[in-house]
Amino acid sequence: MGEIFDINAVFSAIPRLLEVLPVSLQITVISMIVGLVFALLFAIIRMRRIPVLSQLVTVFISFIRGTPIIVQLYLTYNGIPLLLKFINQQYGTDYNINAIPAMIFVLVTFAFNEAAYNSETIRAALQSVNKGQIEAAESLGMTYLQVLRRVIVPQALVVAIPPLGNALIGLLKGTSLAFVAGVIEMTAKGKIISGSNFRFFEVYLALAIIYWIMTILIEQLLRFLEKRFSIPDSAAGAMNRGWFSWGRRGI
Repeated sequence: MGEIFDINAVFSAIPRLLEVLPVSLQITVISMIVGLVFALLFAIIRMRRIPVLSQLVTVFISFIRGTPIIVQLYLTYNGIPLLLKFINQQYGTDYNINAIPAMIFVLVTFAFNEAAYNSETIRAALQSVNKGQIEAAESLGMTYLQVLRRVIVPQALVVAIPPLGNALIGLLKGTSLAFVAGVIEMTAKGKIISGSNFRFFEVYLALAIIYWIMTILIEQLLRFLEKRFSIPDSAAGAMNRGWFSWGRRGI
């Protein structure tokens, strides 16, 4: 009769799981970066209340927030080939549907999921910036993009870092669903290993330890970034008073 629990199976599984850690990190980093770009775009569209686009973005965000990500992954996995097939039929193109890398489905799904959720975080952060500073910058002749880059985003970043950090941790753990699209990341590798040695508990314990350590490292990075970008209360108050008084003199 074999051992009920084999600690050696845990330690032997960790190096094999770490072999595909770069895949999980690739999904996390690329999805987060692309998602943040779209999230900022969505937030600006809603804040500026651009006709048609604002309504479309609102519906899209509501749909993404109202459906499970695994369902979104299935929709993307089946929807992109259908779209390419339609394009081939309509325009006589010859896109090879079967040649689409599985990673594309995963990145598209996670990037737009992050965009939908983070757009609300970014919108709230952008709206937290003192309007007097924005008016003062505009009175200097800055365009909206210049105001956004020089005044709004630097201050909004301080507000947005904690919730965006939580989103990053959630995204890292969410990459465990990538195996649905056929991407071999850590969870899929764990299924393969446990299927070969039947040490399911030990392998998934090793997987949990890796995710736990990665989460701790991200939390430490976030604490560093919060301290790096935070503005001392005294400095922030002086800056706000300076902008406010300048704005009043310019009126």
